[in-house]
Amino acid sequence: MRGIFRFGSRTILLHIAAAVVVGLVASYAVIYAPDSPKIQSEEGILDLTQVHVSENPLKLKGEWAFYWQELLSPEDIQIRSARDGNNDRWISIPSSWLGYRLDGQQLNGTGFATFRLVIELSEQDRNERLALRLPTIYHAYKLWVNGELLAEVGVVGQEKSGATPHLSTKLVFFQPENNTVELVMQVANFHHKRGGITKYIELGGSDVLTVRTNVRVASEMFITASLLVIGVYNLLLFVQRRKGRAPLYFGLFTVLFGIRSLLVGELMITQLFPHFPWELQFKIEYLILCISGYIVTMYFDCIFPNYVSRWFRLGTRIATGALCLAVVVTPALIYSKMLLMIGVIVVLHMVYLMVGLVQAAVRRKEGALIFLLVSVVTLVTVINDFLYYNEWSLIGDTSPLGLLVFTIAQMILLSSRFTRAASNEERIARELQDANNKLTEMNMNLERTVQERTQALSAAHDDLRTSYDRLLHSEQGRKKLLAYITHDLRMPLSSMLGYVEAVQDRVKPERNEQYLKYIRDNTIRINRMIEELSFLSLLETGQVSYRMEPVYVIPFLRGFFEQYELVVRDAGLDFMLDIGDAEDQRPGLPVVEMDAQRLEQALFNLVSNAMKFTSREGLLRIALAVDKVNDTRYAIISVQDSGTGIPPDQLEQIFNRNYKYDRPGVEKGVEGSGLGLAICREIVQAHGGTVRAESDGKTGSIFYVSLPCIVDEGR
Repeated sequence: MRGIFRFGSRTILLHIAAAVVVGLVASYAVIYAPDSPKIQSEEGILDLTQVHVSENPLKLKGEWAFYWQELLSPEDIQIRSARDGNNDRWISIPSSWLGYRLDGQQLNGTGFATFRLVIELSEQDRNERLALRLPTIYHAYKLWVNGELLAEVGVVGQEKSGATPHLSTKLVFFQPENNTVELVMQVANFHHKRGGITKYIELGGSDVLTVRTNVRVASEMFITASLLVIGVYNLLLFVQRRKGRAPLYFGLFTVLFGIRSLLVGELMITQLFPHFPWELQFKIEYLILCISGYIVTMYFDCIFPNYVSRWFRLGTRIATGALCLAVVVTPALIYSKMLLMIGVIVVLHMVYLMVGLVQAAVRRKEGALIFLLVSVVTLVTVINDFLYYNEWSLIGDTSPLGLLVFTIAQMILLSSRFTRAASNEERIARELQDANNKLTEMNMNLERTVQERTQALSAAHDDLRTSYDRLLHSEQGRKKLLAYITHDLRMPLSSMLGYVEAVQDRVKPERNEQYLKYIRDNTIRINRMIEELSFLSLLETGQVSYRMEPVYVIPFLRGFFEQYELVVRDAGLDFMLDIGDAEDQRPGLPVVEMDAQRLEQALFNLVSNAMKFTSREGLLRIALAVDKVNDTRYAIISVQDSGTGIPPDQLEQIFNRNYKYDRPGVEKGVEGSGLGLAICREIVQAHGGTVRAESDGKTGSIFYVSLPCIVDEGR
């Protein structure tokens, strides 16, 4: 068994490793983008004379002229160059001026500056209409191309009160006048931790860049629409059926990241709403990042319960609440410095959940491997985005696409669960319909049977009513005889003597056969009573020897049931044996020190007693239970019938010697002597046990035999 487990675990671990590898390969495919040729500007000059950017757009990178704390126009730069010569400083683009060393000091993220780049074009490109694709630049800028102001986003100023931040992507077009293109850009930032040109500016033919931009916009709109539709669908699904919370958390997660996809990349929110507040835009984006880890954790806990610890849930609530509060109450200049912390917390959430996914996969939980695969893809894309926004990665926003892959996979997982649940409901509905049809048919047959039986019983009732008056006096005498039989044998003997004399004197010869039957029945009854009286006397005086030995109760009861099953069923009763869950508790099967033959006699007395007072088609049930009282285990054997029951006020008397209760309406031929229950009690007490009865006097009786168990010593 251990070898099988090891083999199974090894197989699962191989599947997990394969899922991780596939996830890494898929994430590489998601974030990989072929880079442009390795062409960089040096000291503010970019030589493109050997490149045709009109056909192959180029990302501008390299050294740009950098004028810190100066807002210069192209004319200002020309005047300064003519007056002072070339004394420019250089900064690598794309990058923030945060941390840039100037005059022996590192610059902080806030401030303003002017950037300048001169591009030398090829003969082919100077005759083409070109375009510049401008990304989001932190956080306000002006752009001149060959001295012409082509783009302005926000308001550039030399202090915070005079600057207005704004984020937007733009596509500007221009026609080169000669082989040289001069780019001059003023940038101001007083509201974010980073300022400057932190993303690639693309230069290329107007047609090519327009197509690329439209493709980007279309892909982002597709991703956004997909996330929003899937999210709203799951939220509506939860509203309609609130049994499980997985659709709620999954819908919230998807809708929030659908909204976030409008705030990154091509910034569709500013294209749709040009005057959308910059501060609100940033707060929404950061709040979504802060709360994402908590929502994913709760969703995971719904899909795979008991894999997220209580302390982790508490910790993630506290961390999420603290981060959200900080984003709400502080300006962007402060909470933007927490981006790395937010990223670390989100990544830690995902890593923790992936560990839980590995455990779920090892235990063969449904969907765990797929969940793990797409989580690897999502984790890599999310990590890349955090690195990108901290200027440690050159690959742009990839998390929307990674989240779309994750969302589609989760949608498939949830839909498969709902489909299976719906299929089960349909199957159960069909089975219930079939059962209902069968019950309807059985009910119709039962009605016909009841009607036929009612007619038969009505006819029998008329016959019985006629003979009832004749038998009433005889029945009362028989009950009286049975009530006093254990006190005095002279009454039945006198009755027998009278019958013998009547036969001898030929008083009524035609009833001789009936007299002889009475004599025979009384003889049999007296003989049985004498045997029971003798045995009971031996029991009461302790003269009966017992061969006690440890016996497993369950096999003993099964053997007893098989021995008397035909007898009970021939009497027209349904016979059942119910050992409950005891047989499944193999290490603790009940063992009792008993004389199996004597205890079988005691149980048969209970079964025989139940048979006498249960009408045909009734139920007789033997059950076993195990109870513990004061550190002692007891095997409790119950004998239950569906007969007429015993009045509750007589339950304490039925085990007394010579006591009998004549139940009305019971016709079983010759009844017993009334000693069976007394014999049963003596045998059970000899085993150190007890016997008692329960009944409401209407719906049958239950007799309980409690026997102390012993410790199984390896039988």
